[in-house]
Amino acid sequence: MDIDNKARIHWACRRGMRELDISIMPFFKHEYDSLSDDDKQLFIRLLECADPDLFNWLMNHGRPEDEALFRMIKLIQNRNKARGPVEM
Repeated sequence: MDIDNKARIHWACRRGMRELDISIMPFFKHEYDSLSDDDKQLFIRLLECADPDLFNWLMNHGRPEDEALFRMIKLIQNRNKARGPVEM
């Protein structure tokens, strides 16, 4: 997926679980444009993971073996926490 195709990435952010939508959608909306191109690629790679894995990782019930994906999970968690509650 092209890092500049925001419509496609936005669609990929929509998950089947509300808990994931609450974490991923605001991060995309408020943080994606400020990411480096490498981090945008990493975010897209994270979106290709299965929902149960994403849920477990974002809820701290495990972590990806890939350190880069783990770094992106932590970035999402930290930026969402720092920003506080937002409208989806």
